Amino acid sequence: MKMLLTVDIPHEPFNTLVRSGKAGETIGRILEAINPEMAYFTEQDGTRGAIFVIDVQNPSDVPRFAEPFFLNFQANCKFRILMSPDDLQKAGLEALGKKWA
Repeated sequence: MKMLLTVDIPHEPFNTLVRSGKAGETIGRILEAINPEMAYFTEQDGTRGAIFVIDVQNPSDVPRFAEPFFLNFQANCKFRILMSPDDLQKAGLEALGKKWA
């Protein structure tokens, strides 16, 4: 299942990793481990952030995606299910509308 993983990275310990020259290497290891379909780095609510599209096969996969960020950056991770337009077409919105109207 495709999911959107958003990561909020606090200033510390990331600033310390930047100063020591280890931030890039750490991010590289994480990206290699989680193998996202897409990866973007941005600002989120005044701190560093990242947005990834990942493929989660089982709920037990979630720690594999989140723990590297928790353990290395003390980051917060949020997971959201993604639907393509085809997925939305298969959702049966018309039938749901009739049932719940």
